[in-house]
This record gives sequence, structure tokens and C-alpha cells, in this order.
Amino acid sequence: MIVIPDYYEFYCGVNIVAGHDVLERIPELLGIMGADAPMILTDKGVKLAGLADILTKAIGNDISIKTIEDDVPPDSDLNTVNNLAGIYREKGCDSIIALGGGSVLDTAKGVNILVSEKSDNILDFKGSGALKHKLKPLIAVPTTAGTGSEVTMAAVIADKANDRKLLFGSLFLLPDAAVIDSRMTMTLPPHITALTAMDALTHAVEASYCLGRNPLSDSYAHEAIEMINRDLLKVLKTPDDKDGRLALATAATMAGIAFSNSPVGMVHTLGHSVGSVCHAPHGTCMAILLPYGMEYNMHKREERIGEILLPLAGPDIFAATPFNLRAEKAVAHIRKLNQELSVATGGIHGTSLGELKDRDGNKMVLKEKLPDIAKTAMGDGTLFYNPEDMDYEDFLMVLEAAYEGVPLDRSRIKCG
Repeated sequence: MIVIPDYYEFYCGVNIVAGHDVLERIPELLGIMGADAPMILTDKGVKLAGLADILTKAIGNDISIKTIEDDVPPDSDLNTVNNLAGIYREKGCDSIIALGGGSVLDTAKGVNILVSEKSDNILDFKGSGALKHKLKPLIAVPTTAGTGSEVTMAAVIADKANDRKLLFGSLFLLPDAAVIDSRMTMTLPPHITALTAMDALTHAVEASYCLGRNPLSDSYAHEAIEMINRDLLKVLKTPDDKDGRLALATAATMAGIAFSNSPVGMVHTLGHSVGSVCHAPHGTCMAILLPYGMEYNMHKREERIGEILLPLAGPDIFAATPFNLRAEKAVAHIRKLNQELSVATGGIHGTSLGELKDRDGNKMVLKEKLPDIAKTAMGDGTLFYNPEDMDYEDFLMVLEAAYEGVPLDRSRIKCG
């Protein structure tokens, strides 16, 4: 049943240009913005994959690219943002093209804050609503189908000195344009394809049941869930499926629009904290923690979570499942998908926090670190829209279950 809230807002101020060959539109887009001297921000992996070459070839000679900077780390951080802002000013740039995943796009937003505000201290703008003016032109070209950062008004930047992630939020952080080109995700390896898609799926699922949901955000979220569920495993089996790649990228963008208007909750709260303390990949954390967020909130949002079974499993299974079992079945579907992704990626895709390993085979999340993660989660702003309140003991309870990979004992939840 569609319930209309007494009040809600919905906004997406990004010009979305999507297709199989749309990078060539970038000179036109920059011209509309009055810019012709962009800085391209990317990372070494994207550049090594040849995507920067595809981009520059598509742009051609009509635009004078001032510099291509590829020193963005996997987690955007304060030092990187400061250094790149200095290069932007030194090279005389007038705009930014962000080519990459979430870290690159968040870094570009951070750089744009500093160069637009003529500041050398981004901490002056952390939190929500600190920006008061339009920023320099920014075009986002995502190379993963996951973060949705190309259409969000937020940036997450790591403060590594204090093991925390800082959130910046403002409508002025929205890119001017998002260019979604299927060529940009064709080279993604299977495990990155999986973890980024699960990041997008988490955006859509949390947007569907958290406190800010509304009919418009639901429409974007549910379509994104259906597309990811339909195309993810298919793309893993056939990596050169251009239509499947474009579908996943489109779903990630739609999920980004959904959670920009219906903010996420405790899955992201814990995911940010695991990433800050243990440096585990964000998308993997989302995949592992998503069923726990659904379980923890089920007593407050059982009907909403049950409705997610429709885009997850299709109309036949949805109709055949009794009303009181739909939420449980939706959770089971997510766990089954994680198991299938683990098989499809040769075991790289994690199904529990305790089994996550780095490239050298070392455990990423140690059990003795769980209390530190729970403490860090207490200061994360994404908890605000979670349907149920949480304290340190609640965070630790969820983390311990996710560490072992066992279902949450819902009898231990202190209902608010």
C-alpha cells in the first residue's frame, strides 16, 4: 500500500546524460557552463585501465585540458583534497571533470569546495548547509556502478589522523552533469562489479524503508533494486554485456537519486565505521551489513521491507509469499545473493566481516576491533534517519553477528 507522507521534498538538479557513447557530449556540456579549461581528476587504476585515454579522445581538441591528476587514493582524504586544490589554482583551471568511483567523485567535490570558496580549510564546510554559493562547474563521469555520487549532494572525506570520515552536505555539491557511459565500466573486474553494485543496492533498499522515504524516492529505489537483481549476476557471467553494464550504471544513478531524497540509515552508519577503523572496502561492508540492517529495523518497518521482495524476487514469488513472511524472505534473498556473488567472484566477495581479507591474505576486521567500530559509529550522522534508535550495545550486537555471519538475534533488540 502506498502511503503518502504529510510532507516530503524531492529534488535532483543534475543533468544526466547516459548511453553507450556519450562522452563526446562533454565539450558541449562545458560550453553551456561557460568553461573550457578543466582539470581531470582520476586515480591510477582508472588511468591504467585506459579510461582516461578514452575520455580525452572523446573530448578531442575543442577543450584545453589543463591537467590530468591521478593521485586520488581509494579513500578520499583531507591531504589529497588540499594538494589537488593547489594544483587546480596553479594550472589556471576553471572546471573539474571527475573520472572514477566514489573516492574520485568525493575528492572532486572537496576540491571544488576549496577552489570555489577560495579557502585552504575544508573543515570550515563540514556537516550540512555550510556552503552558501554555487561552486565551479563539475562534470561527474563514474567508472563504477555503485556509489551514485554523480547525483548526490554529499561527499565523504577521510580524516586519517583521527580515524574518522567527515560528511559534507549541500545542494551546491551536486555535479552540474553526470555522464553515464557504458564504456567506463566495461573493464571492471568481477569482485569490483559485485561490491559496487551491492553498494547501489544498499542505497536503494535503505532509501525504501528509512524515515525519509516518499513515493518519488520509492519509485527510483524499487526500479534500481529490480535492475540490479536482474542484471548483476548476468554481467558477472558476461562482462562485455554493454546493455547490462549500462543498466547497472543507470541503477546506481537511480539509487543515488533515491537516497539523496530518502537518506540511508544504520547499514551506512556501521559501514562507514568499519571502513574508518579497519579500511575495509565500502561496498563489501554494505553487502555484508545490509541484511542485518533489514533485520534490525523489521519490527518498525516490516511492511516496507516486505514490499522490497517484489523488485528483488519478482511478482510470482511476491504473490505466493504470505504477507507476514515477505520481509523475512527479502532478507533471505539478499543473503542468497551474497552467497552467489561469492561463488561468482571465486570467494573474493565477502559474506561476513570475519572472513574479509586484504590482498596479502590478512584479516581486515579483527574481532577485538569491534568495540572500536561500535564507538566510532556513535558519531555518524547517517543514523538520524534509521527507523530504530541504536546505542553502543546495539551496534556491538549487530557487529558481532555480522562478524560471524549468523542471523541477528532479534529478541535482543531494545525496541524504541
